[in-house]
Amino acid sequence: MFKNQANGRKNLLGIKMREVRKTRGISQRQVADDLAELGLVVDKNAIQRMESGQRFITDIELITIAKYLEIPINDLFASLTK
Repeated sequence: MFKNQANGRKNLLGIKMREVRKTRGISQRQVADDLAELGLVVDKNAIQRMESGQRFITDIELITIAKYLEIPINDLFASLTK
């Protein structure tokens, strides 16, 4: 049976998401709170699961996260091409 995973991860974008968040000194809780202000309601645990690859990231979440981090969506994919 086909599983939509890469090396057990449900997403690869969380790696870059975590890197950017940590570089900026933002907590997972702060990310969740700030995303809620942008209309994307997720909790701290969802952010943790996204970053660790345990949770899929929807297209709407991807767009909002990139907007929040103030980076082009393509930058979240940058780590995949290295």
